[in-house]
Amino acid sequence: MVLRLIEDYAKKHKIPIMQKEGINFLVDYIKNNNIKTILEIGSAIGYSAINMALVHKDIKIITIERDKELYFKALQNIKDFGLEKQIEVINADALDVELEKKFDLIFIDAAKAQYINFFVKFKDNLSENGVIITDNINFHGLVENIDNITSKRLKSLVKKIKKYIDFLKENEEFTTEFVDVGDGISISKRNR
Repeated sequence: MVLRLIEDYAKKHKIPIMQKEGINFLVDYIKNNNIKTILEIGSAIGYSAINMALVHKDIKIITIERDKELYFKALQNIKDFGLEKQIEVINADALDVELEKKFDLIFIDAAKAQYINFFVKFKDNLSENGVIITDNINFHGLVENIDNITSKRLKSLVKKIKKYIDFLKENEEFTTEFVDVGDGISISKRNR
């Protein structure tokens, strides 16, 4: 099994997966920061989780996906890569999941309208030096060009992403770095 097949499947079925430069950045971050435990919110078809697990055999990932069809496809893809021992997939709404574990990295890549809720809910699951990384901060460049959006639904979603960005910038508990790679990534670290 090769990652290209998952990329092709995602494209064919219009399933959003991380852009290549975004996933490369994430993988490098994991390598360079000795990340061993990861919580991913938003599995989709398992593409990001598989990429992260392939960094090192000692990495353990819990990934949450609420869509049943995507959940089963993620399970199949993970099995095809032989990564079932590294990646646990939970089929649920992340806001209904209670976890006791601590994670070196919490990766948010799910319902954009819920980004603040995900951040607040899971921030206490960070290990001492853990980080929260969020994808789609630029949302195809629309966050910077909100006035050009004609669709009410899309404009509402982009406003929620903008609200999340403001939440991160104003958050006194965390310092956030914004990285213009892929579709925009934020890296939030707890202040000491």
